Amino acid sequence: MAEIPQQLPHQEHHNNSSAFIKDVVIGMSDGLTVPFALAAGLSGAVSSTGLIVLAGLAEITAGSIAMGLGGYLAGKTEQDFYKSELRREYEEVETLPEEEKREVRAFFEELGLSAEVQDKAVEEITQDKKKWVDFMMKYELNLDEPDPKRARNSAFNIGGAYIVGGLVPLSPYFFIGQPVEALRWSVVVTLVCLFIFGFIKSRVTGVNPWWGAVRVTLIGAAAAAAAFFVARLFK
Repeated sequence: MAEIPQQLPHQEHHNNSSAFIKDVVIGMSDGLTVPFALAAGLSGAVSSTGLIVLAGLAEITAGSIAMGLGGYLAGKTEQDFYKSELRREYEEVETLPEEEKREVRAFFEELGLSAEVQDKAVEEITQDKKKWVDFMMKYELNLDEPDPKRARNSAFNIGGAYIVGGLVPLSPYFFIGQPVEALRWSVVVTLVCLFIFGFIKSRVTGVNPWWGAVRVTLIGAAAAAAAFFVARLFK
């Protein structure tokens, strides 16, 4: 008798680093675009790559700090909002228990459970105040407890990605003395990196990767071209 192959347990694979990816996308997209436009604009107005490098490094420093601070404040705001709603739910459970129980029952009613099962589920959940409040936070308010390290990690992730992205368009100016020649190399290097970045970002987010790569590249190119010609116009 042939042996029946033992079925392996089903394994689900989920992306647990979505917050990190989101931070990198925010920092890298601005880091590649803003210093690129700045360097292109200065290339059309000045004759010294040293000045462009100095201005570019100053912009990268200020931009990374500003972007990192924005990520930190966003993370802290998320934590503060969750704590505020958590306190409110505890107060409502204490002062309006019957109303809160009706809300729990309404949730199970929408799932199509019988009245008997609804009563048992409500009784089971409301026995433990913490579980009760956690249930209300998740299923009534659709709020998950944020990672306490989220604000700090977001600041470092966004700021670091901005620095890495910003150094890409600036790198040719370290080695080439003529601003316009350095700009040509900067355009090539940056557009290639924008295309790769757009492709990877679109793959991660589920968008058509080729269209996503072209779109990101065109946005960066348009920003740099506009800065260059405006600088030429007012030179």
